[in-house]
Amino acid sequence: MTSTDVSKDAEGSGPSGYAAARLRLLTEEARSGPPRRAALAELTDEWLTGLFAAGAEGLRGVSLVAVGGYGRGELSPRSDLDLLLLHDGGDSKAVAALADRIWYPVWDLGLALDHSVRTPAEARRTAGEDLKVQLGLLDARHIAGDLGLTAGLRTSVLADWRNQAPKRLPELQELSAERAERQGELQYLLEPDLKEARGGLRDATILRAVAASWLADAPREGLDGARRRLLDVRDALHLTTGRATDRLSLQEQDQVAAELGLLDADTLLRQVYESARVISYASDVTWREVGRVLRARAVRPRLRAMLGGGAKPTAERSPLAEGVVEQDGEVVLARAARPERDPVLPLRAAAAAAQAGLPLSLHAVRRMAANVRPLPTPWPAEAREQLVTLLGSGRPTVEVWEALEAEGLITHFLPDWERVRCRPQRNAVHIWTVDRHLIETAVRASEFTRRVHRPDLLLVAALLHDIGKGWPGDHSVAGEIIVKDVAARIGFDRDDVTVLSTLVRHHLLLVETATRRDLEDPATVRSVAEAVGSQGTLELLHALTEADALATGPAAWSSWRGSLVADLVKRVGAVLAGDDPAEPEAAAPTAEQERLAIEAIATGSPVLALRAQTEPPAEEQAPGDPEPLGVELLIAVPDQPGVLPAVAGVLAMHRLTVRTAELSALDLPDGVEGAVLLLNWRVAAEYGSLPQAARLRADLVRALDGSLDIAGRLAERDAAYPRRRGVVAPPPRVTVHPAASRLATVIEVRAQDAPGLLFRIGRALEDAGVRVRSAHVSTPGANAVDAFYVTGPEGAPLPGEEAAAVARKLEETLRG
Repeated sequence: MTSTDVSKDAEGSGPSGYAAARLRLLTEEARSGPPRRAALAELTDEWLTGLFAAGAEGLRGVSLVAVGGYGRGELSPRSDLDLLLLHDGGDSKAVAALADRIWYPVWDLGLALDHSVRTPAEARRTAGEDLKVQLGLLDARHIAGDLGLTAGLRTSVLADWRNQAPKRLPELQELSAERAERQGELQYLLEPDLKEARGGLRDATILRAVAASWLADAPREGLDGARRRLLDVRDALHLTTGRATDRLSLQEQDQVAAELGLLDADTLLRQVYESARVISYASDVTWREVGRVLRARAVRPRLRAMLGGGAKPTAERSPLAEGVVEQDGEVVLARAARPERDPVLPLRAAAAAAQAGLPLSLHAVRRMAANVRPLPTPWPAEAREQLVTLLGSGRPTVEVWEALEAEGLITHFLPDWERVRCRPQRNAVHIWTVDRHLIETAVRASEFTRRVHRPDLLLVAALLHDIGKGWPGDHSVAGEIIVKDVAARIGFDRDDVTVLSTLVRHHLLLVETATRRDLEDPATVRSVAEAVGSQGTLELLHALTEADALATGPAAWSSWRGSLVADLVKRVGAVLAGDDPAEPEAAAPTAEQERLAIEAIATGSPVLALRAQTEPPAEEQAPGDPEPLGVELLIAVPDQPGVLPAVAGVLAMHRLTVRTAELSALDLPDGVEGAVLLLNWRVAAEYGSLPQAARLRADLVRALDGSLDIAGRLAERDAAYPRRRGVVAPPPRVTVHPAASRLATVIEVRAQDAPGLLFRIGRALEDAGVRVRSAHVSTPGANAVDAFYVTGPEGAPLPGEEAAAVARKLEETLRG
């Protein structure tokens, strides 16, 4: 049955016939994408034509017009019907009755309707006042009635748009920028709005409107395909959810991918990101062209008056580098440039543009891409230097890099880039795709080039540190192999290649060790020193660590992490300089610790003190990071079972985040009998202010005597803890690191963070009969990575089999 046959059946049987025909059309597997959208628009046209004809009998000077997406013939399964009933101002009662004859059947079917009834003059006036209305009318399409009335409106609206473009386009650009600020960039979001986010369907429509103004036109290559792919994704989203939504949420992505015949949700997101990138780049180029045209229009009359006639002024060209000049606010190729004979030209032009803080012109990039020649292997020194200059240019690097990537020049120079391009990162800590994260890391690293002796190695390591994420397995291991090849091809010598591969292999080493291991343990420091190998590499790794974290997202770096990493670097540097870290000795108790211990023995109950933590030195703080290091919590309690889970549970009840935890038996002064445990923890409030010490102590007393049901209280909160429907966290994993310390057994727990997790771990370790010497807590995003230094009752590390049994039991407890 053709769409015309379907529509005739729909018209003959009324709204129910249309609904049945619509359902058949949407469930046809043979038809999808543009053909289905066009068929759905045609089917809807003919149904509405029937409704119009039945209600407009004998009525003249009236037409039914589709506007917006419906006007473009792009009906997704749950799209609104945007309709305008246009009339010449005649019989208003008859027009109102006709509107009811059309609108009510649409509503009866549960279809969303955006409708208006206006004369051409009213429509033009409303468009002049409301930019959204004007954009919708640019896509006006006749459905039924007086064709001349519709055609006249279209002509007038287009003429108005072109006449008013110098005023309306800046307004439209400002609104687009505000929307992008609210909605984010489609090409980086894990749950993007396909329509409203920057680079989405709304921007694609705006590019059509700009072209209709005749002031500027968007780059055409790839734009229609990008728009079509986003529409296909929205169609699949509507069909799988049954809702009129543009938000591609996490729980829907697998179903949408299956509907489109794609491998998985990551493949879907990568396709969405690639499409958004095309539209975003086209928008950037188009808005620059609009600005240039408007500036030229404003200046030209004055220039002509100064020149005394109609002579056309010549654009000024300022040299930037060999074969590269600035013209009219953009970087273009010099007239004598020969990209077909100069393989370094794209890198030289990009470096010059980034250094000048100017965009590369579209024409220049396309000309270089069309004539690019392969560089010899290894690269000549100039090519390597231009790449380093580009990477070290700071924020302007991003826009220039995107221009090169839009025309395929990045993968020409770095073929391994293809595997990370537009690759999503399903991690709440990361806010960028892999490729953009790498560029952001280079931008951040450019701020630290004065801190290191080899800024070129820092910048290249920043660019390539996650290049292994395009391969299976540990991305650091894969990246080390890739970087050895890439660095040699770029032209670094053998020693530099070794340093770069070490930086990539161990780019997570400092932050993971600092936040998850005991820095007082000599084994910890020695292991890092052995991996790093030299003072120069340590210096580079320190800067790379901070740049990587700052480029990841706001949750990845803080003053606290910075201070821990700086402390580790200082200790490792001492070892590399020849100092041997001494075995830690039990520190003599401070006066405050003794006071708390004596009070705990005297009262037979826990006592505690809260003390603000000192900020790190200014040079160790994250730029712009106001986060305090937290509060030191000192607790002295008579030695008894269950102290660790009791304290952890009370802190969880009061919504306190534990960052570090140390437990030790305190030697009391002569004449004081009894055994006291001292807990020295650093905590921070999840939100709000810290609770009073008296409240913490009261709850701790109740927890230790059994009158406070911590497990029940935390279970109630856990039941109400917000979770995303459909997001299944991987199961917890508990591992033993036998070589991490000679003083204790290190047990590492990786699990989904949740209220009371540390309480559950502490209770399980308590049940296993082991003693926790210290705990090092880290929560990147929603994932907790906690390391516990445990010993047997006598204070010695656990035997191998016993340690493995404890780890298995703890993992079973957390999975249960």
